[in-house]
Amino acid sequence: MSVQVAAPAVELKELSGPMDKAAGPPCEPVTAHPPGHGVAAAPCPLPATEREAAPAPSSCSERPPGSGCPGLSSSAAGLPPGAAKVPQASAMKRSDPHHPQHRHRDGNDSGGAAAEALVSPDGTVSEAPRTVKKIQFADQKQEFNKRPTKIGRRSLSRSISQSSTDSYSSAASYTDSSDDETSPRDKQQKNSKGSSDFCVKNIKQAEFGRREIEIAEQEMPALMALRKRAQGEKPLAGAKIVGCTHITAQTAVLMETLGALGAQCRWAACNIYSTLNEVAAALAESGFPVFAWKGESEDDFWWCIDRCVNVEGWQPNMILDDGGDLTHWIYKKYPNMFKKIKGIVEESVTGVHRLYQLSKAGKLCVPAMNVNDSVTKQKFDNLYCCRESILDGLKRTTDMMFGGKQVVVCGYGEVGKGCCAALKAMGSIVYVTEIDPICALQACMDGFRLVKLNEVIRQVDIVITCTGNKNVVTREHLDRMKNSCIVCNMGHSNTEIDVASLRTPELTWERVRSQVDHVIWPDGKRIVLLAEGRLLNLSCSTVPTFVLSITATTQASRVWAEQEAP
Repeated sequence: MSVQVAAPAVELKELSGPMDKAAGPPCEPVTAHPPGHGVAAAPCPLPATEREAAPAPSSCSERPPGSGCPGLSSSAAGLPPGAAKVPQASAMKRSDPHHPQHRHRDGNDSGGAAAEALVSPDGTVSEAPRTVKKIQFADQKQEFNKRPTKIGRRSLSRSISQSSTDSYSSAASYTDSSDDETSPRDKQQKNSKGSSDFCVKNIKQAEFGRREIEIAEQEMPALMALRKRAQGEKPLAGAKIVGCTHITAQTAVLMETLGALGAQCRWAACNIYSTLNEVAAALAESGFPVFAWKGESEDDFWWCIDRCVNVEGWQPNMILDDGGDLTHWIYKKYPNMFKKIKGIVEESVTGVHRLYQLSKAGKLCVPAMNVNDSVTKQKFDNLYCCRESILDGLKRTTDMMFGGKQVVVCGYGEVGKGCCAALKAMGSIVYVTEIDPICALQACMDGFRLVKLNEVIRQVDIVITCTGNKNVVTREHLDRMKNSCIVCNMGHSNTEIDVASLRTPELTWERVRSQVDHVIWPDGKRIVLLAEGRLLNLSCSTVPTFVLSITATTQASRVWAEQEAP
């Protein structure tokens, strides 16, 4: 019997057609793997007596791939003693070369680096022809392509870094990832009905916004019950409401409820950062004149309010305000229109203070309702909403741990109570500043230390304002803060923190991520300013929908009452 020793190493090849037509009966390749190695052995053409006499090879499961199996001798392969050892062969006639049972544990194909050998019935071993095409394993190609090159690794690093700095919240809006820097004021957009009486970031995102509104409806049972009960009567027929609130999925449910009750509405945003662009698009698509988008400039903010009000042939008779900006704009710019207003519904403590100022000056000639001081708004929205959303806003923007941090909360009204309770539960050391004696006593009885801001400003890690007042944190306080102190506001207005005093040539502003700025002093000290001093929870995160259902129902009820008033 003659033996032709195969080449020590050749590339994996696929047998071509001419080879299959070689003289003699068809042969099966010999596999170098013993039973139990995870590779199915090809049928052996040797006589049964020789196969039975062959000793069982030892296990190769612990040997590295491609090293061969010491238990496979010439006799084990059915060869006579003294014959040369057969190199490891590739089992070419497998049903599925990618099947896990046909591969080593490290993912390499069995015998991938060895030569192919054919055994004829007379025992002759010969090398397979080499003029064949290579086998391309798809999974190996994909695995190789996944490995980044030197340049690719740098690109991947940059893309990961960029995505982390652009992260939002959920509040994350679908438009946050948009590369379109064109101002919505410069766009010509129309909804499916052909109307262009709106100004939003991208009307094409209406479908996403509609889904968010539908989710919010499930968590607002009170408002949906009011809509179902009264939409047949149309009690708000004839009401022309101009509104200025946060434009979120929750307020969208309120607007659509007012529309279902018969009112005509035009809307703008009361905060330049809180608008959900996809929700604004959904409202515009359904026919509501909405003028708002996330990231407005100050000029855009007032332009949007004016577009809501200054419409030819449309005279509003009600104002639904949050903060008092819309009320003061109409009062100053359109005094004749202001005199024809039947009622004002104001929901924030800041807006209520501004109404009191007008009233004391004898300039408030319009009935106004203070929704903020209603029990349903103050004891639920202000307390529970802020208790849950303060942590969300801080986590999303700073990724910080609260345990052991020293926090000063300025104001212990309902908003302050909610913030203090949440931070205390997370293990923070909480100080409280308060000028009202009753609220101060409540803070003391709740276990918080009452201090003056000057006493702790050098040592605290976080400063939170929630008073509804102005200049609570001044430039003097900001200068004395420790390095990396976090400063944020949970009140409505951005005037509680003296942000304007920080816009000076000697201070450097560095945008870290969306709505997170480092303000750097000449000596290298920096503070972390969130949302440029605006409302933290609605600017940087979301708020619990169920609680807002109570507030929205109260607002809708007050509008109904104003409409029915003589």
